[in-house]
Amino acid sequence: MVAPPIPPRTVAVFGSSRSTEDSDAYAEARAMGAAIARGGAAVACGGYAGVMEGAARGAHERGGQAFGYTLAGLAGRRANRFLTRETPCATLYERLERLVRDSDAWVALGGGIGTVAEVLVAWNEVHLEQIGARPLVVVGPLWADALAGLARLPEIGAALPDYIHHVVDVDAASRLLTDLGVLDAAGLGGSQP
Repeated sequence: MVAPPIPPRTVAVFGSSRSTEDSDAYAEARAMGAAIARGGAAVACGGYAGVMEGAARGAHERGGQAFGYTLAGLAGRRANRFLTRETPCATLYERLERLVRDSDAWVALGGGIGTVAEVLVAWNEVHLEQIGARPLVVVGPLWADALAGLARLPEIGAALPDYIHHVVDVDAASRLLTDLGVLDAAGLGGSQP
């Protein structure tokens, strides 16, 4: 069997590994993964359960690709079954670097400390000009509070960089990524998987 060609763009989806299949967060991730696949891009994620699985599943169900960057030796966790390709990383730092640097855009759904770390690493890589600017899209009301808190830091100030976008839901994230040229408009309707 011949492997499908790798799409020209990859969008990383960050979010909680603890979201269950029947949760709103999983459904949002699944819809986001489907929109990314319909837009002609591959999904990148941490490769495990929860939001990562939802995004990979959404891409898989639309015939797209999902790349998982897993952590070698992480006890009790296995890569989810919807991945097209798994890349085991030796350390958490390598995993973060690959997720950030191998992606053309990032979308953060809800999550915990891991999601916050992913967002901040992506932001800092661009801020320090280690990589070129690309869209960082944070989805949902909790991110509005987080960004407002971060804006109080003297180094950041009230104005966020123009590559950081806060949107209310995955439909808005899909439209924004299309408007920014990350996703192709052909095939994008709603975000339903």
